[in-house]
Amino acid sequence: MNEEFIGNLDRDIKILEVGCNIGMQLVNLYEMGFRNLYGIELQSNAVELAKQKTKGMNIIQGTAYDIPFKDGYFDLVFTSRVLIHMNPDVISKAISEIVRCSKEYIYGNEYYADELTEIKNYHGQNNIAWKRNFPQIFLDIFPDLKLLKEKKYKYTFNDDLDTTYLFKK
Repeated sequence: MNEEFIGNLDRDIKILEVGCNIGMQLVNLYEMGFRNLYGIELQSNAVELAKQKTKGMNIIQGTAYDIPFKDGYFDLVFTSRVLIHMNPDVISKAISEIVRCSKEYIYGNEYYADELTEIKNYHGQNNIAWKRNFPQIFLDIFPDLKLLKEKKYKYTFNDDLDTTYLFKK
């Protein structure tokens, strides 16, 4: 997916992953040749693990609702299965922060549903994850974004879908 969506981008661009967890997506981008990689993660234990796995990358504790970087600091800001955890009442704040920090691209991979749908029993809990049409939410909030590419991926073991998308400002 990364190769298909961002494989043609300059390897010197500055990239931020919002909700990087232990840094596996950042490692994947590093292996693709990207070097200016940053991550923010809410959970302090995940930040420490990410720092161990991602030598030379800038990983800090932070939240999607208040990204601690200036406007347009990154060429590309992305999430991978993070926006599903944003409460429907406040997701617009996270999306606004992602767009604010990006100079050029917004990239994401999230669970997909045509309409807001709670993911029941997510890791044994309810009311913590929601599928929805994330590209449309971005466009509803920021209609001037240009959707460069979107692709839906069907699971092999059920009818669920993921969506991957790339916007340009």
